[in-house]
Amino acid sequence: MNDRFASARLAMRPQTIDDAEALFAAYSDADLMRYWSSAPHADIDETRAYLGERVGDAKWRGWSMTLKGDDRAIGTLAAGEVRPGVAEIGYLLARQYWGQGFAREGVARLLDLLFVEEGWRRACADTDPDNDASNKLLRALGFTLEGRLRGEWETHIGIRDSFIWGLLRNEWRKR
Repeated sequence: MNDRFASARLAMRPQTIDDAEALFAAYSDADLMRYWSSAPHADIDETRAYLGERVGDAKWRGWSMTLKGDDRAIGTLAAGEVRPGVAEIGYLLARQYWGQGFAREGVARLLDLLFVEEGWRRACADTDPDNDASNKLLRALGFTLEGRLRGEWETHIGIRDSFIWGLLRNEWRKR
């Protein structure tokens, strides 16, 4: 992978089931998982099963964010094909790393991979309207809020709306 947009602090590698140990703290954090599509994980086995369903999935690819020089996962990045040329992205960052720019750096690296290295034409993201941090991040990276789907998700916190965000390859290249 070209590291044109990677920072000196962050690395991105394919996710493995062995990342469950490091990521359990994030997946079990009720506040962090509030706007996730599933409830916080009750135990490490649930995190292992969750990752096990996703590792090697042909439709969704997953990566772990790590600090350079340390292979321990601090968060996740994912991309799934919605239709040819269009990828939906997702991300999660352990609480102790919030507010340090790691989510922005990781998502920027993912977008560079998708747009520059792989040639996707569009990336999209689906967020809860009340997830201020995620919505702010997407806006800062150049995404456009394209719509609100009312009553879109039934989650562990109830029926929720979704914000739909989009970013085109040519918009990313201009940055």
